[in-house]
Amino acid sequence: MHLLTILATESDDSAGSGAAALVQLGIFLLIPVAMYFLLIRPQRRRQREQAAMQSAIEVGDEIMTTSGVYGFVTGFDGDIAWLEVDDNVQIRIARAAIQRKVDTAVGETAVPTDDGSGKGPKIEPGSPAAASDDD
Repeated sequence: MHLLTILATESDDSAGSGAAALVQLGIFLLIPVAMYFLLIRPQRRRQREQAAMQSAIEVGDEIMTTSGVYGFVTGFDGDIAWLEVDDNVQIRIARAAIQRKVDTAVGETAVPTDDGSGKGPKIEPGSPAAASDDD
């Protein structure tokens, strides 16, 4: 609105002022278009992919929740998923809280091994033992 007021009150003393005003107006209109293509459209695409992944989860799949809890899906009750996190321990989570499906073919269950150096077990980076804090 302020830009239109300035344009209306400007005098047409020079021919260049009209062209400059059109350039400013063009930039002003270009910003929402750029925001749509750089921010809104990719976010919608990610939301569609996440929803498709969540609906493709089946009973028996190992998943990770948004809070970092790992477990196996044991059943669904509408928008609720039942997750087995330990032997005979099940928790109820929102289906929307499923972050990703864990690829069980890739070894994420690395076990610390003792290399005989007397320094204790060797913990591989990325293993569950590396993430624990015993202090």
